Amino acid sequence: MKRSTYRRIAALGLAGLLLALPGCGGDSGGASDDPNAPVTLRFSWWGNQDRAALTQKAIDAFQTANPGITVKPEYGDFNGYFDKLATSVAANDAPDVITLGGAYPREYGDRGALLDLAEVKDTLKTDKIDAASLSNGNFDDKQYGVPTGVNAFGVVVNPKVFKAAGVALPDDSTWTWDDFQRIAGQLAKASPKGTYGAEDPTSADVLDLYARQRGESLYTDDGKVGLGEQTLTDWFTMTTGLRDAGATPPAAVTSELAGQPAPEQSLMGRGLAGMQLDWTNQLGSLRKASGSELQLLRAPGEGAATKPGMWLQASQIYTISARTKHQEAAAKLVDFLVNDPAAGKITLANRGIPANSEVLAAVKPSLPKDEAASADFIAAIAPKVGPALIIGPTGSTESVKILERTNAEVLFNRQTPAQGAKRFLEELAAAIQ
Repeated sequence: MKRSTYRRIAALGLAGLLLALPGCGGDSGGASDDPNAPVTLRFSWWGNQDRAALTQKAIDAFQTANPGITVKPEYGDFNGYFDKLATSVAANDAPDVITLGGAYPREYGDRGALLDLAEVKDTLKTDKIDAASLSNGNFDDKQYGVPTGVNAFGVVVNPKVFKAAGVALPDDSTWTWDDFQRIAGQLAKASPKGTYGAEDPTSADVLDLYARQRGESLYTDDGKVGLGEQTLTDWFTMTTGLRDAGATPPAAVTSELAGQPAPEQSLMGRGLAGMQLDWTNQLGSLRKASGSELQLLRAPGEGAATKPGMWLQASQIYTISARTKHQEAAAKLVDFLVNDPAAGKITLANRGIPANSEVLAAVKPSLPKDEAASADFIAAIAPKVGPALIIGPTGSTESVKILERTNAEVLFNRQTPAQGAKRFLEELAAAIQ
């Protein structure tokens, strides 16, 4: 994941597509009649070519260990992934193993599209998996998914941009959002035209972090909007101030970057930003794209916050279609990917730091520099982070689309920060009703 949660799904919306699906949740398709018959599994995920190559190596290893099972990969870039997935689910043509994240496991699980993994608990083990990230796939006491790895949200910084601008790296144990604004402005002022202190930091993930620092949250435990209007007004006031100061890009550039651009398309990936709020597992891809040694810092405001805003969560979640005819084979594949050190040594931390403690111990000595840095960062912040994130209710995946639209209205000065805050909260509340 990058800094947004998850982009919009098909234009009809997930709920509409799944409601149009005859018998969704009522007829799972069941397991294959002959467990010894050759099986072909479809396995979907999103990501770049590096991820695809690593995943294919893991698939090859799985197929070698399970000669009766063939795995057909289905992947694409992030922006089109959920549109395609929603359409395939509505057409009764879902992949057997589906990669999801954020609120999508709840959305699909609530509609009966995902298998309750209790049905395959003897094959897919979860006892060695990090409990906090495992909870991201559990809703209404049903385990719909298991984490691909553990992630944290922080600030990626490019020391090269800082050094060229003559600006010192901040002390991330004490810095505040005021410091973030000041430093972003200093970087932009002392850098060549087109290089900014930071990308616009607005995303659903960052709003949640910012709200948690104030004792709020984007959602409440009972599935309501928990973000206060004043908190969001303050956020938009800050981001428009960053834009006005030239610390972040003008509205037109930010709109072009909306959603989840590939690392090589982001400002950080092009060496044109000093700071970017992002997920820890993006460090390696951003370094490769930028050609610079990057670092991870704690989010601004953590030291002075009422409560910690940062949290640990599943970077992505493997799920199994409720309609698969190959439950056991699908469970074997997922179990291999998350619990077998052989798979861990191939994929390393591409999908987050391994959530299985034994796999992490096996692969940590082999982690490349950036992934080792991510692992060390997560280990360092783990004792200080807040409780697990409250995953949004059904309809909450629309938050990304609503926020992109509202943020554009505010940044283009078509709405004031207060108007934008009111509009966002009203639209989000309507989406999750």
